Amino acid sequence: MKLDPFYLIVDRASWLPRLLPQGVKLVQLRAKDMEADELRREIAEAKAVCTRYGAQLIVNDYWQLAIDLGCDFIHLGQEDLAEADLPAIRRAGLRLGVSTHDESELDTALAVKPDYVALGPVYPTILKKMKWEPQGLERVRGWKKLVGDLPLVGIGGINLDRARGVLDAGADAISVVTDVLLNEHPEARARAYVELTREFV
Repeated sequence: MKLDPFYLIVDRASWLPRLLPQGVKLVQLRAKDMEADELRREIAEAKAVCTRYGAQLIVNDYWQLAIDLGCDFIHLGQEDLAEADLPAIRRAGLRLGVSTHDESELDTALAVKPDYVALGPVYPTILKKMKWEPQGLERVRGWKKLVGDLPLVGIGGINLDRARGVLDAGADAISVVTDVLLNEHPEARARAYVELTREFV
């Protein structure tokens, strides 16, 4: 499996009609602090918009809803991975991405045969407090040697100036959140990432 090299993460489906027309083809919906009914509507809306623009939607955490709504890709952190019903996920045909931050977590992830692994934070990030120090490009290179042909996603503190370096170090995709969503001109920023990463497609 090959991932698009620009992997955008959004917190609401309402971003998608603005950003997918810029050429974004791979997006994760990471919606937090929502009631169950609202969350179901959010995922359904994101799925519909991604279908309209020919983009791949990855649902963060909520694998039961992803199955119910006919989604085809989920992303799980380590805690969610431990609690998820992996046989049910596989029976539903969902593809799976898993977060990793150290060698132990990578071993745990590889044991479930994911469709990609994410390594983070590559650089310092303002998105959330993390107990892990920034991994740096050498760790990206080392991770890629360990995972081989399995797609590797670099995440955490990535901006336009750092993006090429992460991809050159071996990441198959770069995951970006704040550098697009907090940008003064998010549409233009998303388009700049799409243009920068085309040579890695």
